[in-house]
Amino acid sequence: MYPSSSLDLSGCPSKKATFKELAHRPFQADHRRKPDKAYRRYAAGVDRALSLFDTALQEWADYISFLGRLLKVIIGLRFPFSYTKCYNCKALQLHPPGVSDIPHKTLVAQRLSQCLNPPLGAGVHQKALEVYAYIFSLIGRDGLGRDLPQYLPGLSPVLAFASLSVKQPLLSLFDTFVVALDPFVLRPALKAVVLALLPGLEEESSEEFEKTHDILQGLKSAVGGEAEDQESVQDASGDQFFWQCMFLATITSPSRRPGALAYLQRHLPRLTNSTNSRGDVKGKPEESETKLSYNAEAVTSPEPGLLIRCFAAGLGDDQILVQRGFLDLLVTHLPLDSVVLRQKVTPGDLVKLATAAVSVVLRREMSLNRRLWTWFLGSKEPVSEANGGPAASDSIAARDKARRRQITYFRLYGLTPLVQGIMTLFETDSATSAEKARPFRISLALMDRWELGGLVVPNIFLPAVRSIWRHQKTASLSDEFAEVLRSAKVFFDGVESGLIWDEISNKLLRATEMHSSDPQELLEGIELTSFVIKHFNIQEEEMLLGHIPLLASSLLLKAKALSIGSKRTQGQGLVERILSFIGQLLDVVPGRAFDTHDLTPLNLSVDTGSSLDIENQNFLAGMQRLYKVDQGNIRSLTSSVDNKAFTRLLLFNTLQMVMSDLRCIGAERCLEMEISILDKLLRRTSAAQLLDVPEMLCGIHEASERLVAAGHKFTGLKDVTLVLSLLEAMQAALSSTSWLDDHRLRLVLPKLMTALWSHLSPASSKSNLEAVRCVWRIQQLSIEEKLVESCIAALMVESASNSRRQVLDVENARRFTTLWSHSNSGSRSHARRSSLVPGTPRIGSMTNRAEKEHILARPLLLLLDALDDPKTDLFSFTSGWLQSSANVQVYDALLWDRKAEESACLRNVGFESSRRVDAEDFADDLDECLYYLRTISNLVEYTSRDIWPSLLSQVNRREQDDRLASKHSQPRARSTEKPEKSHAVIIQMSLARICLGISSKEFGLRHTASREISRLQQTAVSLLQEIILRSTSIVDLEPELESSIIDILNWSTRKPDHPLQVSVMSLISAWLERRMNDRSGNISTTHRRILSGDRSSSVEKLDGEGSSAPPATPPPLLLDCVLEGLGSVGSQPVLHHWVRFLEYVLPLYNSNLFQMVMPLVDRFIKIVQELFRDLQSSFDQDSQTTVSLEPVNTIIELLNGLEQTLARAHDRLIEEQMTQSNTRIPEPTQGFFGNMVSGVFPSEVHNSRSATANSRLTVILCFKDAIKLCLRLWSWDAERSEGAWRDPALSGSFNYTSLRLKNRARRILEHLLTAEPLECLETLIDSWLSTRGSVKPQSASPVTLNLLHVLDGSRPRNTIPAIFNALYSRTNPSALDPDRKSTLTSDLSDTDLACFLVEYTRSLEDDAMDEIWSDCMTFLKDVLANPLPHRQTLPKLLEFTALLGSKVDNTSFGENRRRRRELGDLFLRQLTATFTIKPLSFTNETSSARKQKFPNGPQLPLKAHSESLSDDIVAVLAAIFPDISKILVDSDRITTASNTISAQVVVPTIRWKSFPQNVTSTFLDLLLILSRVPEAAKVWNKDVTEAFNDSRFFCNYSYGLASSRWLPLLRQWIVTDKDRINEFLSRIPPPTSAGIMFGVGASSARLEADRRAQLNLRRVATLLLATQNDSFMMKVGTTQEKIADLLSATAASSPSSATRAEIYMVLRALVLKTSPVHLASLWPMITTELQEALSSLYPGRDRDRYNMYCIVHACKLLDLLVLVAPDEFQMRQWLFITDTIDAVYRPHDLKTRALVDDLAEDLDANSGTVQSATIAVPTASQIGRRKPLLTTKVLQEIPKEQLLDRAIRPFLRQLSISAFEGTYSMTGFDWQAAYEDLLFDIFDDKNLV
Repeated sequence: MYPSSSLDLSGCPSKKATFKELAHRPFQADHRRKPDKAYRRYAAGVDRALSLFDTALQEWADYISFLGRLLKVIIGLRFPFSYTKCYNCKALQLHPPGVSDIPHKTLVAQRLSQCLNPPLGAGVHQKALEVYAYIFSLIGRDGLGRDLPQYLPGLSPVLAFASLSVKQPLLSLFDTFVVALDPFVLRPALKAVVLALLPGLEEESSEEFEKTHDILQGLKSAVGGEAEDQESVQDASGDQFFWQCMFLATITSPSRRPGALAYLQRHLPRLTNSTNSRGDVKGKPEESETKLSYNAEAVTSPEPGLLIRCFAAGLGDDQILVQRGFLDLLVTHLPLDSVVLRQKVTPGDLVKLATAAVSVVLRREMSLNRRLWTWFLGSKEPVSEANGGPAASDSIAARDKARRRQITYFRLYGLTPLVQGIMTLFETDSATSAEKARPFRISLALMDRWELGGLVVPNIFLPAVRSIWRHQKTASLSDEFAEVLRSAKVFFDGVESGLIWDEISNKLLRATEMHSSDPQELLEGIELTSFVIKHFNIQEEEMLLGHIPLLASSLLLKAKALSIGSKRTQGQGLVERILSFIGQLLDVVPGRAFDTHDLTPLNLSVDTGSSLDIENQNFLAGMQRLYKVDQGNIRSLTSSVDNKAFTRLLLFNTLQMVMSDLRCIGAERCLEMEISILDKLLRRTSAAQLLDVPEMLCGIHEASERLVAAGHKFTGLKDVTLVLSLLEAMQAALSSTSWLDDHRLRLVLPKLMTALWSHLSPASSKSNLEAVRCVWRIQQLSIEEKLVESCIAALMVESASNSRRQVLDVENARRFTTLWSHSNSGSRSHARRSSLVPGTPRIGSMTNRAEKEHILARPLLLLLDALDDPKTDLFSFTSGWLQSSANVQVYDALLWDRKAEESACLRNVGFESSRRVDAEDFADDLDECLYYLRTISNLVEYTSRDIWPSLLSQVNRREQDDRLASKHSQPRARSTEKPEKSHAVIIQMSLARICLGISSKEFGLRHTASREISRLQQTAVSLLQEIILRSTSIVDLEPELESSIIDILNWSTRKPDHPLQVSVMSLISAWLERRMNDRSGNISTTHRRILSGDRSSSVEKLDGEGSSAPPATPPPLLLDCVLEGLGSVGSQPVLHHWVRFLEYVLPLYNSNLFQMVMPLVDRFIKIVQELFRDLQSSFDQDSQTTVSLEPVNTIIELLNGLEQTLARAHDRLIEEQMTQSNTRIPEPTQGFFGNMVSGVFPSEVHNSRSATANSRLTVILCFKDAIKLCLRLWSWDAERSEGAWRDPALSGSFNYTSLRLKNRARRILEHLLTAEPLECLETLIDSWLSTRGSVKPQSASPVTLNLLHVLDGSRPRNTIPAIFNALYSRTNPSALDPDRKSTLTSDLSDTDLACFLVEYTRSLEDDAMDEIWSDCMTFLKDVLANPLPHRQTLPKLLEFTALLGSKVDNTSFGENRRRRRELGDLFLRQLTATFTIKPLSFTNETSSARKQKFPNGPQLPLKAHSESLSDDIVAVLAAIFPDISKILVDSDRITTASNTISAQVVVPTIRWKSFPQNVTSTFLDLLLILSRVPEAAKVWNKDVTEAFNDSRFFCNYSYGLASSRWLPLLRQWIVTDKDRINEFLSRIPPPTSAGIMFGVGASSARLEADRRAQLNLRRVATLLLATQNDSFMMKVGTTQEKIADLLSATAASSPSSATRAEIYMVLRALVLKTSPVHLASLWPMITTELQEALSSLYPGRDRDRYNMYCIVHACKLLDLLVLVAPDEFQMRQWLFITDTIDAVYRPHDLKTRALVDDLAEDLDANSGTVQSATIAVPTASQIGRRKPLLTTKVLQEIPKEQLLDRAIRPFLRQLSISAFEGTYSMTGFDWQAAYEDLLFDIFDDKNLV
């Protein structure tokens, strides 16, 4: 083929040439240099010809001229005598005769490749091909084989873009020279040659098609032999290699796939069976074994994996024609029953092929689907014949037979791989919702062919549903899940309902049988079915009326089986879950699904176990037959599974389970669900007549007896609730009320009341509310109106053993009061009593509040009877309860509910004289009337005094028709309060001494404590009190009385004698009152202070006006006694008396009140905290904490005492301040709870400043402690909002309890805030600040702000000025009046207050700006008038101003342009003042020092954290600048603000000495925001330019902000001027060696030039990464020219070769961000550079131009190119790696020609050992998205001197196998990983010069 030549080619390597020669010589710059003078002259001529390329080639003619000059030299060398006259004679004289080598052949090949650049014209291409032809003819076959790596890469991509005039010469070159090469030469480059020729096969009608086809056939023959029947190993191996290369080319290059398809259609051998046709399926697949033909063996050897992947790639192509062609090949050449697919292909590969094939249905193209069905079914559909006659019947039979054959074929060969493939798609975690929805769309398309869908869908249905169920849990966005769910719903709707519920039933029933081994399977099945019910359409009639009830019935049978015997303890949790799921199923079943017609009643008393078991077994068998035989056809239901059958089964089995669990302990949860199921069944069916009511009541009665017998310790409230639920279900189902008269029910309800009674104890406060609700549920169940009333009365009263009298226990009284308080806590019904006719059935009626009071009235009378005996514990409790409860309701219950009886009594006694009655009736009425009057008298005496006006208002409204009786009753009630009068002074004195002796401590110690002794002492104390109150002649007893009664009280606190404590406190109160009256000379006026709590208490206060008598001196031991009593555990039942006593005593300590207030407050707070902790613990789940009696009421009483103590102290403080003032003013009528405004206190006298200040400080400290306590009570429910810590069944009690405490704390806070707004607000701010540093600030911090919004005294117009005063008190206190200053008791700084001001303002509604506008403007103007004191808070105040502007913009208030201009002016002035007072340099220095101290972030203390927030002006500006247009309306002002920020923030930051370490993400956010403001365009452009041009920009610190901050900013910056890349490139001078080789400073000048070049190249690479893809495709040529100049640098030039690493970074950026089509001109240069860089690693080579850092980046560039694999690089990568199957199946006698592989072997051979691989290469089965091998993560831990051994060598050794594994896995590459790695390299400053 080659032209004849007389040249001596003996010097060229032959086929026997050594591997070293073939490997090394192609990459040497000039091979076999001739020492003679003629060769040197000839080489110089070639060099001069090549130098023309370095000039500016602008036109095509320039390229042609260059090629012509080069051709002259070559022609002169090749034909020295024939062409002497035609070409330059001088050139001919330069060449030596007989030389076939081309000087500078590497550069010649590179220039020729560049001349084949696609943008150049066809004339240039033709001229270049002419030069190629002369070179090939010159160097000969062996020379071309040796130099093929130089010349083939330039020719490979040409055919893809060549014009018609170029294609023929190009194909002639391949045909003439390439095909003729030896096989061992072609083998490494065969894939590249195939890729180069495949574009010629794209159009079968084109002129070059046959020529290209012949060349490929020639290549195949050259590699593997010509005869197909040859059986030699060598030829077979060659054919196999060719086919594997063809498959690899098809897989890796989508653009060459049409040409590959054309070749495969012509030459791919048929892989069908020769012994068994596809239409006749006989036996199993493994029984048909056929030996493959030679061609088939060549295609499938050494293994068929690439063949399968070739088809998979073709089937997944973007072009429909390609997909259609590969489908045709599948049908004709690779059927499913092929021996290749059955015996040689692995199951995983077959699944991959089936998955790729079925994916074509997503195209929705009929031509594709038709071919796919044919491949899966094995043959085409039978053609129908003419209608009518025998021919028609034969045609139908033939079609049926054909379909059966198709189904059999698909079941044998295609079903398993197709199902596995679709299931794999379902199980794959896809990154996008479209990929996740893909298998659903495929499955839906398969159902178009019932032959396929009928077999596939049953196998994939559950995996499909499981896939979407799991995706719901992992989907990050609801929109992503919704998109997948839409596809899943369409698929679900297409599946037959019988199939759906068959699969679900099988899974659930099978899981119930395997529950012991795998309970999780059952739970998963239940959750999966619940998901189906919730999200999919199940409204089909067949589902609702058949499948779902059948499933519920079968699960009920399984649950029943699990709950029997020993299985109960093992499967209790599963039974509960199954029953809950059955209830969920029944919720969607309509009532018409159940059929109770002609069903026999259920008799639970008869032993029907065996018959029921038979029915259950028949039902399960019928279900199995329904789904397995009848294919889920509901119409074929048999009698064993029809509607009547499952209705009876559900009812009977549920009843049996209910009755069984009623008698079982520990089955409460199951019983609750069973009752719920029974209730649903009864409500949906008319099956009430089927119930065995007597037997059910017997079971309920037994259960109630068990509850009563168990007692409170073992009885849970849940048991009672369940029994009530069952009775309510029966009541709702049974229309007849006759069953309610059953004696069993009459026995059950009282027993339930008995069981509930213990749960009403205050000690069980966590279940009180639920127990009360159960009581009223019993009332609704009872047909007798008096049942609950009588039960309560009976439970309250217990029989005494020694008396006939019935005694009411205190504990029972407490339980009744609990029932009363919870029953009256709701809104009152206004229904009239007249509607409640006695005797009327109350079935199903709701018990409203009025009815509850009516029912509880008689038990209330039993409680009030205790007031007749004040010497008992019950009296103390009852009187205290009356004073603390809603007394109006008590009176209302007695007077309103008994008004008819009372009216009759009064009339009969004689109040109505117009009517006469008999004497007997009169006596009876008199007794009853006296009882009622005594009770009312006791109420009036022992309740608070303000109850009577409230009562009168109630009576007047509700009894306008009976005013006369009301008028007579009030004086009678008042008359009982008149005290008795004494007659003899001596008797009074004696009695007083006797009473003192009896009530003394000595008397109590001498006698054993008993009830009689206690009553005696109580009587004595009461008598003594009467004597003191009414006697005027016991002055002589005062010393003795004072010490004795205090000792008595102190002694009584140590014993649980509560009535005695109350009596003694009442005695002391009377004694003190007597003393004060004697001292003052008159009786003091008494006024009441109305508390905000649950009751009213009195504060006795001296009316000192007009009296000059000195105040009474209080007893010295009284205060200690009070403190002891408040803290005593035994005093808690009468704590309200102690609080009332303290309120009475406090006025006595006016003179030294400030010394005692702090111990009192501390004692109150300590006790409340302890009780609150116990209360919190009691609500914890499974808590065993025992709380005190009535903890909530106790806490509220203590809070009342605390409030009164603070009130008295604050009132005393006000009195003291007014007394010290020189101005006489009247006593203020508003004290602690009045409206407090700023400026209420007059100026204090200077000489008494210290004492008053100390007193005020004491009060303020007490206020703060109280506020913190109230805030903790307020935030209890917020802290526990998650709800997982407490029992959900007790949520009602918890909400009730927390609400009571919350409301009480809120009212105290309101009054404290009203009294001392500034100090209280500072305390709240301090608490808010502490929560911001907590673990969960998002849940804790809003508590304080929410509290401020609900307090009446903290409206914005009050709170904002208070915050301003707090700020002034710390920054400029002299600007405030004395009464507006803070005491500074809170540890708050001005920055803390500024932060709170911003957060509080942000939480306000926009409409609140109207009421705070004037105060805010005044404050801001004052700050600007003197900004220096506010220098620390100016940044936050700036944010506050901006926040005002943004909120005002949202309201109509902001429409006033004058206000907007005023705000804008203030903002600009404030911005200027901020930077004037506090320049940014101070902030930057602080931040830098802080970062050095805490490199991982600011670890600041809590207070310092708020200072940093206020101090960070950059963060403030970044937060407010997005809304700058709302603050500064005018463009000029926005420009001014932008200029100010640039000059004061941006420029100092960039020019600071620590740049870029001082740059934060907030700073870059500010710059990015500025870039989006049109008015700031000039400013930020200049600033970013300055920052980017700074030589310190590229450092490791900047990398952390590069991807998220710097690159978006640079993207915005480069959009404004895309010529910036040219600017940076122009800054890089070309390498030169002139002037710096010698002289002083040569080295430093070179280093400076290198550094500038490195920085500019990194800037170019950074901009490439920052922009969108292909943004700089027009700049590729300019970049290439600059890179080409820099690549010519040497170690001694300036800039030197040290910049090569940055050049490789730019090339990596181009590869990542530019499409391969725009990089065509770069490949010759990249290829040559990579060859030279890697070749420098050979031992003995000069490495001056390539240091280790450059080599590492060259390897990274090669790694990226192999990973991305652009089409043109694929035709060059054989130069570097083994890209064929030889990478895995390498012949033992084959020496590699790939540079990387050869280099790895050479380095390993020279090192003597094989270094352990630092880089792990995943296999094809393990590989995910492919990532670069040589990453910074791998390299950063390796020392520089070990890079070659630990990184470079392992990388070179594994690159080929990694590339092949990546191709074999058919996965994409991880673009983000490559991007991040390059970005890190760009900002890594360790290798900058």
